[in-house]
Parts: sequence; structure tokens; C-alpha cells
Amino acid sequence: MLALLLQVLAGLLAWAVLPVVWRLTGWPLTGLALAGLQGGLAAVTGHLLGLPRWWLPISLLFMPAVVLGQQLDWPAWLPASMFALLLLANWNSLGERVPLYLSSAPAERALQQLLDQLPDDAAFIDLGSGLAGSLARLARANPQRQFHGVESAPLVFLLGWLRSLPLANCRVRYGSLWQVDLAPYALVYCFLSPAPMPRVWDKAQAEMGHGSLLVSNSFAIPGVAPTQRIELHDWRAGALLVWRMP
Repeated sequence: MLALLLQVLAGLLAWAVLPVVWRLTGWPLTGLALAGLQGGLAAVTGHLLGLPRWWLPISLLFMPAVVLGQQLDWPAWLPASMFALLLLANWNSLGERVPLYLSSAPAERALQQLLDQLPDDAAFIDLGSGLAGSLARLARANPQRQFHGVESAPLVFLLGWLRSLPLANCRVRYGSLWQVDLAPYALVYCFLSPAPMPRVWDKAQAEMGHGSLLVSNSFAIPGVAPTQRIELHDWRAGALLVWRMP
């Protein structure tokens, strides 16, 4: 929302500044020049206001890309469809501030090692299961266990649900992770973002049983030291943070 607001404010400022620049320099007053100025202003102000570094190229290039896209004379349904797909794939980013992250192969191996320490009937749930690739592979490797996932982004859920269908011990449901009872699960896994982790901890304390494991990929719980930290040595330099519930 901050990035969007900065684009609007930068656009208004660009409309006010560019005619002055044109009078002083004689530069052509084009739509692309206006978009470039707007993007530059949005990027600079976003950086000054503390937006993450990866927002800078997005802020800089967004409006020039819109102008160039209009010049390509695309049919109206194409950008609308692209926006709809992005929205369906990132729906939970709006309310939960949780983007789509995919677990790496080292993370799957570390999860398997944790499962090996639990009873054969120990159930596993992935909060925000995404495309369900890791969930399905773990389910296939552990047919004696039950594997569940929950996902709130519609398009991502559909793809994950289809992937889980051939497996008798794997199911993905559509909905919010906050509506899931964690009591039946011996291992609760999540790869979310820093934003929801304090609330995840409160939910885990209220619902998870004695000795069960809460596992977060990369994102810590503020003020709560993990029982175990498993370095993944993947391209993210990530780690599994494990809390054993008291």
C-alpha cells in the first residue's frame, strides 16, 4: 500500500514538474518521459521511507512498463488476465503479508529427519502449503503418516490440491491457517514471513500438544529462542527453526 501511494504521489508531482523541465530544457513532453520521472520519484521516496531494496526496481519500472505496454496495443483482456492470475496466486499477500515461498530440497531432507524422530503415526501439517510439492514428496516417502496442507491463495491452492489427489495420505484444504486446529499434529511446518510469526507462536502455544514440533523455515519468533536450529546450506542460506512445545 505504501508503494502504491508513492506511485500516486509521484505521478502528481511528475505532472507538476515535467512542464517546468520542458520549458527550461526543451526536452519533449512525452508519456514515457512522464512515466520515467514518476518511477524515479517513487523509487527515491520509497528508499527514503524504508521500503525493502527489491521494491526499488519495481517502483522505477512500473509506470514505464505500463506506457510501453499501451504502445504495444495489447488486447484489453491480456493485462487484465495477467493481473487476475497474479491476484489469484498472491491473494494471501494482501491480508497476511505472506508471499509464495517454495521449500528447498535441503529443507525437505531436514523435515524428513525430524519426522524420523517421531512415532510412525505422527501427523504433519504445512501451514501455507503453496504448490504442495514438498508436502506431496514427504507423503510419498512416508505412506504410514498423514500429511495435510492449508492454502488461502486460490490458484496456488488448486494446483496443490491437484498434486495431492493421487496420494491417499495427503490432503490440501482451502482456507486460512488461523482456522486450523493444530492439536492433532505432531509436526507443524510453516514457511511464511516475519509478519505473522508472533501470532503463529500464540496459536501454537494454545493448541499444540506436549512434545510436538513447530518448525519455521527461515523466519524466527521474536523473543523466543528455538530449541534447535538446522542449517540448510541452500541458496537462501536458510535454516529450519524448531520449537518443541512444553
